[in-house]
Amino acid sequence: MMDFSKRYFKYLDYWILLILLFLGIFSYLGISSAKPDSSLATKQMIWYGIGFFVLLIMLFIDYEVFSHYTYVLYGIGLFLLLLLLIVADKTKGITGWFEFGSIKFQPSEIMKIITIITLANYLNKRDEQPFERFIDLYPIFLIVGAPLLLILLQPDLGTALVFISITLSMMLVYGVKFRHFAILGGIGGLGILILAFLYHFKQALFFKVIEEYQWKRLTSFIDPSSDPLGSGYQITQSLIAVGSGMLKGVGLHQGRQGRLNWVPEAHTDFIFSVLSEELGFIGSSLLVLLFFLLIYRVVRIGIEAKDRFGTYVAAGMVGMWVFTIFENIGMTISIMPITGIPLPFVSYGGSSVLANFISVGLILSIGMRRKTLMFDR
Repeated sequence: MMDFSKRYFKYLDYWILLILLFLGIFSYLGISSAKPDSSLATKQMIWYGIGFFVLLIMLFIDYEVFSHYTYVLYGIGLFLLLLLLIVADKTKGITGWFEFGSIKFQPSEIMKIITIITLANYLNKRDEQPFERFIDLYPIFLIVGAPLLLILLQPDLGTALVFISITLSMMLVYGVKFRHFAILGGIGGLGILILAFLYHFKQALFFKVIEEYQWKRLTSFIDPSSDPLGSGYQITQSLIAVGSGMLKGVGLHQGRQGRLNWVPEAHTDFIFSVLSEELGFIGSSLLVLLFFLLIYRVVRIGIEAKDRFGTYVAAGMVGMWVFTIFENIGMTISIMPITGIPLPFVSYGGSSVLANFISVGLILSIGMRRKTLMFDR
């Protein structure tokens, strides 16, 4: 077993591990600056340690094993999401976490990975057969739709959008025809038109579909100055923080916006604004570069995977991270709506950190087994 593992370790992507270490440094700096009088930064590093341990375990597991248990895992994930709606209390307006003392567990984070694996297994079994009709896509919509519906009922729109991004990226890599994407775009556009009609003519019904506070959060990025002390407060303070950093930043632990709690949720959703203020354009650009390199390495692993299952899993991970990173950074600089999506590997949160490390472990397992070893021939 050990000899087998050592041979595979020749193909381990050590660049990804190095990127994770640097992201951990950014995470510690951001959290310790946003919450200088707490132990959250230390707790985050503990989660990082647990994450690396889980990642190491994942390396010893052949990723193809997960394809044999996809529907079992999928069933467990759906059960947890359903149970969450029944027994859990709301936190920040969302029924998204199980609480065990001081520890919170967010099932939707793990469900992202399970959904990716389940959808990858289904697409792999189709053996690249094309979807001739739009209706033929219904298994994809069922696989993704069930957890998506349960997450919307929480309601957690941000996480739901991540599931949509995952689906589209995997469909694109599979080779779903352009006209099917056009139909999906048309359905999405029709949905937006219906919501627009309800907003202008049936607001009472509209705010039964979308909570009023959610609507204000979603639209506040368009003109934060219209309500600077209300729905636009968070974005306004974030923009001040990002702008204050200028080129080189104000220095570590010298930022005011996060340290003085002027930016709400500075250690979680808005940690990028804290890092931008203290490290400036140079530091925040370095962070973005690390994310770019991570995505690049994952794309390479997906291309070089030994089977289509590995390629589809990598495509799902890329879709998940690209959207999450773009949305999180975008909402801190007022080009995207506020959806409560954390910055991967950087924002504080045990469930998010652990789920992302599991994802990386799965990706590295795919990369390590991309070539046929001599004794396998």
